[in-house]
Parts: sequence; C-alpha cells; structure tokens
Amino acid sequence: MTLKQKRLALILGGLVILAAATALVLTALKDNLAFFFTPTQIKANEAPMNRTFRIGGMVETGSVKRDGVNVTFKVTDTAQVVSVAYTGILPDLFREGKGVVAQGKLDAGGVFRAKEVLAKHDENYMPPEAASAVEQANKARAAAEKTLKY
Repeated sequence: MTLKQKRLALILGGLVILAAATALVLTALKDNLAFFFTPTQIKANEAPMNRTFRIGGMVETGSVKRDGVNVTFKVTDTAQVVSVAYTGILPDLFREGKGVVAQGKLDAGGVFRAKEVLAKHDENYMPPEAASAVEQANKARAAAEKTLKY
C-alpha cells in the first residue's frame, strides 16, 4: 500500500466510524423525544397513538376522581377536553383549575394514560405551548361567538 492509499483508507475508516456514531446518537434521541400536544390537537388526531408525548392545559374543575392511587381527571385548553388516567401520587401543587403537563401515551379509547404528571410551580407559570394553545382557543371561541351573534 502506498502512502496515498493508507491516508485514503484512514479517512474512509474515520468517516465510517463518525457515521456510525451519528446514527447511534440520533436513534437514542428519537426514543427519548416527547413532543407536546394540546387537547385540541389530540382531538384532531394530530397526536401519535403508540408513542410517548406530553399533553398540557388546565385541569377541568370537578373532573378529578380518586380511587386510592388511581386518579382520573380531564385536561382542557378551553376548546377541547381529554380524559387522563394516572396511577401514582400526584404532585402537591396539583389542583383543579390549575395548569398541568402529563407525559404518557394515548390509548385506543382516546384516554391519555399518564406515566408522569407535573403541576405548575407558581401562580404565573404555564408551559409556553400550553399558554399559546389556551390563548388561541380563547380567540377562536370569541370569534365563533361573534359570528353566531350576527
């Protein structure tokens, strides 16, 4: 092998190793990504059925039902409502009418099976996506009411 061939083989070997490392990193990231969806997006079938994702919004007043560590509640963005089932201990700040983010999967019946529930940490906090979704839903409802009045 000449010096030129050795350099070429070394460069090609390095590129193969770099490509393999990149593929492994991207595969690991794909499995750990959890996208955020609002109740309106879920009802519009934009959320994946067999993948983990996050849902955010407000806990609907009067919707929390407890049976030991099994809890069901409804999350709303003021336009749509999604039922959530969770088994475990809820955060201390979890309340009806307050913001919540849950991570889990949507089952065939349309119930979101949460593996993790996060409650907001103060009076001013809401995930930016959830705040935007609530604002858009309120604007859409106001526009619809205005249209119906005429």
